[in-house]
Amino acid sequence: MTESIEQWKERTIGIIGLGDMGMLYATKFSAAGWKVVACDREEQYDTLLERREQQRWKFDVVKNGHYVSRVSDYIIYSVEAENIERLVGLYGPSTKVGAIVGGQTSCKTPEIQAFEKHLPADVDIISLHSLHGPKVNSEGQPLVLIDHRSSSGESLKFVEAIVACLKSKQVYLTYEEHDRITADTQAVTHAAFLSMGRAWANLKVYPWTLGVNKWFGGLENVKVNISLRIYSNKWHVYAGLALTNPMAHNQILQYATSATELFTLFLDKKKDELTERLMNAKKFVFGNHKGLLLLDDTIFEKYSLSKEAASQDSEGEPSLPNSHLSLLAIVDSWHKLGINPYDHMICSTPLFRIFLGVSEFLFLRPGLLEKTIDAAIDDHSFRRDDLEFVVAAREWSSIVTFGNFDLYKRQFETVQKFFEPMLPEANQIGNEMIKTILQHSQK
Repeated sequence: MTESIEQWKERTIGIIGLGDMGMLYATKFSAAGWKVVACDREEQYDTLLERREQQRWKFDVVKNGHYVSRVSDYIIYSVEAENIERLVGLYGPSTKVGAIVGGQTSCKTPEIQAFEKHLPADVDIISLHSLHGPKVNSEGQPLVLIDHRSSSGESLKFVEAIVACLKSKQVYLTYEEHDRITADTQAVTHAAFLSMGRAWANLKVYPWTLGVNKWFGGLENVKVNISLRIYSNKWHVYAGLALTNPMAHNQILQYATSATELFTLFLDKKKDELTERLMNAKKFVFGNHKGLLLLDDTIFEKYSLSKEAASQDSEGEPSLPNSHLSLLAIVDSWHKLGINPYDHMICSTPLFRIFLGVSEFLFLRPGLLEKTIDAAIDDHSFRRDDLEFVVAAREWSSIVTFGNFDLYKRQFETVQKFFEPMLPEANQIGNEMIKTILQHSQK
């Protein structure tokens, strides 16, 4: 690593966009000894200078992307997907001759199109995407590298040397492969947990306050914590994938369709049809599963936002049976879409591995799926929750279909505001839970 930096010590890394991921990159690269120059929105310049002084950042801050582009040898656009073309169109012509440019957006098709349209022909394009959030340790996490256009093998070696300090697992894809895999691994599962939060907000309930027996237990703890963790982030983290990746649209629509059709079977008490449909989904998704489950309930029982529940023994299943509609719809969607989630584990995010783990737990733990089907047909304890969940899933699907960023932001932030009082604690508990679960799943 030291030799790599020494070889290119005169080169500069530029970062346009100092959001959470941009800040992570700037901090990590500069701490590793690279010369880094970064910017954010021009009106933030004076504030960033003050923060740089107070927090003793090791990287330089400049006024805008023109100043970054003209001096940097590798430039990373770490901006919202909806803004990528506008910003590349604005700053791209200032790119230093012979530089390399990449982006950190969650959807690569519009990013690559913007680079091809606005960058000079003598500029190489090597993009990347860290498949984890800014609060997750980058070590061992997937990092996608996309060598779209390079004049020599040295360009890729330079980028590899830069990102080596992240200690991530490097995966090499085309931008088309990246978008297909991220849609397969993230679209449906994000829709599930976004819909959970929306349903609880519509019901005006904090699920962890409804009593120990309803929202306490292994699966319940994960569902609550992950949903709140998503809503503790910025809306554009999820909007970019959902709205700009065409491959994600059909998947989010299928998720809403699966949730609706399964709920209709609940209401019509068509137990045989429901059982057959879910068993077919189980066979398709988990038919070749061997060995231990990714997750085990002894790990996440303790991660509850309910103080009362956390103080009690949590042996056995919750006394109130749950239909687990949100998780049933995930697996049903994978079946209907012909997606094998295990095919993409090499590019899986921490949240996806947890999504897959809880779904696997529900379908493969002996007797639990049968108990869930019985609850869906005969027990009405979660009927109102399931109704609101279906409505929420269809709302998110409509927003994605229309491609409306403003509406997406408004709906996301409405739910976020409802849960705001609990988000700091939920994020802390969620971080601990995710760390424990990931350590277990990597054994």
